[in-house]
Amino acid sequence: MELKRTLNLFDATSIGIGAIIGAGIFVVLGIATGYAGPSVIVSMIIAGIVASFTAFSFAELGSAIPREGGVYAFAYELISPAAAFVVGCLWLLAQIVAGAAISLGFASYFVTMFPILPVKTIAVLAAAALTGLNIVGIKQSATVNNILVVTKIAILCLFVGFGISHINLQNFSSFSPNGIFGIFEGAGFIFFAYLGFGRIATLGEEVKKPQRTLPLSILLSLTVSVIVYILTGFVATGLQDYRVLAQSGSPLADAAKATGNNTLVAAVSLGALIATVSVLLTNLIGLSRVSFAMARDGQLPKTAAKTSSRFGTPYISILIMGAITASLAFFLNLKQTVAITSFGLLSTHVVVNFSAIRLRKKMPRSNTFRVPFYPVIPLLGVLSCVILMFSLPVESWIVVALIVALSAGFYFVRSKWRLRRRLKH
Repeated sequence: MELKRTLNLFDATSIGIGAIIGAGIFVVLGIATGYAGPSVIVSMIIAGIVASFTAFSFAELGSAIPREGGVYAFAYELISPAAAFVVGCLWLLAQIVAGAAISLGFASYFVTMFPILPVKTIAVLAAAALTGLNIVGIKQSATVNNILVVTKIAILCLFVGFGISHINLQNFSSFSPNGIFGIFEGAGFIFFAYLGFGRIATLGEEVKKPQRTLPLSILLSLTVSVIVYILTGFVATGLQDYRVLAQSGSPLADAAKATGNNTLVAAVSLGALIATVSVLLTNLIGLSRVSFAMARDGQLPKTAAKTSSRFGTPYISILIMGAITASLAFFLNLKQTVAITSFGLLSTHVVVNFSAIRLRKKMPRSNTFRVPFYPVIPLLGVLSCVILMFSLPVESWIVVALIVALSAGFYFVRSKWRLRRRLKH
């Protein structure tokens, strides 16, 4: 029950960039700036370095295990089905919550431009529309995403190019108002903005020449995104007082207002809509592929592994994930969703780096991408992810611990039940 390989290097890289550059820079920048102040630029560099360690691990694992499911598939092959189930549930939780955050981010920018409907109604409608596009096909979704990615990169380049000449150096005078801890808190939140590169690995069976395409697209998408983020963060904090950005649901639009150019403000707001649509689209793609892989392995109900005879997509998984994401947008606020998502995905990234260490012992291969400075890079990935986890609010620890306990308990009970059934027969 495999899916078709239809995505080339540009498609895969574009999906990675589409997943990274979005709510993080257009929305979460404001939250991170509240902790770090103008030193959010340093937070971005720290978060980018931490992300790069795990990106290398994703690259090697994706090259060696090119199947649907990403971190779930890696844990299944290299650790155990039990660990895979727990990490799969944790990844799904984090990405569903991320989808709700992205929906809310899109709706916030939409309402500033077109104050027609309430924010949460817009968020639900956006999730529903992209769920429909996802069902139609991965190639169609990738084509739409390619257009969105090129457009939003162009708008961010316009923001940087025009805004840099209007920077007020006085805005950098209180560079790090909360000290080193504020910088790390900012990095913990901004890490949310870099998490999209792992989305590519969830599409292992839909990428052409995966041994080459998967690692290259993962590293390319992260590199491009880090450069764009640092330039954008520098210009935004130079244009506007960090305290204004910290209180804003649309920080780049508020930064653009400092130039006095209404056309730039409108362009940035349009860019935010495009960016968040792109991220939400790739988020729903990743969610449906991981749940599809878990269902195919018998970890979730087999119904979720059904594919459409017409479109070739796992339509049941897509519908379920889209419905849950849309529903959650009604119940969570933005700061909660970012903290839970960052913590949940940092936890799964610990597993990714551990899997990369296990890979060479369990599945030695010479024709796949290799992490440089092994095992230093994956070990640094584990350590840096754990450090960033300690910078996040305590409620994110509680939610993630609860999900781990519930999923582990469910797996144990289900395993016992299945064993009793087999013994009876």
